[in-house]
Amino acid sequence: MKVKLRNLMIIAIIILISLFLVLLSNGQDKTIIKNEEENKMEKATFAGGCFWCMESPFEKLDGVVEVVAGYTGGHKEDPTYEEVSTGKTGHLEAVQITFDPEVISYTELLDVFWRQINPTDIRGQFADRGEQYKTAVFYHSDEQKRLAEESKEKLQTSGKFQVDIVTEIIPASTFYVAEDYHQDYYQKSPIRYKLYRAGSGRETYLQSTWGDTTNNKESQFEKPSDEELKNSLTPLQYKVTQEEGTERAFDNEYWDNKKEGIYVDVVSGEPLFSSLDKFDSGTGWPSFSQPLEPDNLLEKEDISLLMSRTEVRSKYADSHLGHLFKDGPAPTGLRYCMNSAALRFIPKEDLEKEGYGQYVKLFE
Repeated sequence: MKVKLRNLMIIAIIILISLFLVLLSNGQDKTIIKNEEENKMEKATFAGGCFWCMESPFEKLDGVVEVVAGYTGGHKEDPTYEEVSTGKTGHLEAVQITFDPEVISYTELLDVFWRQINPTDIRGQFADRGEQYKTAVFYHSDEQKRLAEESKEKLQTSGKFQVDIVTEIIPASTFYVAEDYHQDYYQKSPIRYKLYRAGSGRETYLQSTWGDTTNNKESQFEKPSDEELKNSLTPLQYKVTQEEGTERAFDNEYWDNKKEGIYVDVVSGEPLFSSLDKFDSGTGWPSFSQPLEPDNLLEKEDISLLMSRTEVRSKYADSHLGHLFKDGPAPTGLRYCMNSAALRFIPKEDLEKEGYGQYVKLFE
């Protein structure tokens, strides 16, 4: 009996060992397959000015696995955005693309790259000026170098541009991933991204040069979907702009703001008021004697409080902003009483980079 039990135990142990070996083998097979798939992937690195605008064109492409914003080509290790933005580290804002060459070729990526930039600008891109915003192709192999040079020469001789293409083709170097808030900025802050892209001059240039922008035809001032608004606005901002709410007097962001700059619609970014026309009305809400862009405001009769008032709404986003009264200072005699929650303030020093460079002259 003991012999039988011992034989059964030996058989059971053998079976368990066999099962373990089979499972181990399967795990190794899966690891090998995964590693083989990863080894098939290639990298492409492009600098095209502000990296916010360079992610979405590539992320939409079949065969692109990942697009990361970062810094490359400089001399300082692990630089920050603040350091790179001075233009003194030698880095360029760039995107690094992981792609499957069996699905999309490097040449196809180059074609998309050229359609996102002005390759004749040696001092930056659009509203962004400085070394850090120059364009470049960073090649990862001799084959990529050859293809990039051929692509550049083809574009130069196409007659598309009447001046030289100055985009450099240089060896890839260490790529430093940018801060988290820069990654997929077009998804995290769609309103600001669309406004920046249009206001910087990039969208207009690409449309006039190429006739299309590789599925990047964003409207300059556009109202997002209700779902996007609920995700991007605070509860108070949503209540004020979408449900005609009113914030508390003397307990809001801009009622006592004395900085120089402009105020834009928090939803669409359309410019509305200037600090040059802001005055202390004593009401506890930001008040203006006149609009910066009258065409961006709509007036509507409001009888919600059993009295007739003039409601003020934004033209493109149809946001509720506040009310208009005729008890303001000279020379207009008007008081645009606005809700801070419906506005976003842009300081004069940030106008250029936010895409509102045309208003800088107001404060000079």
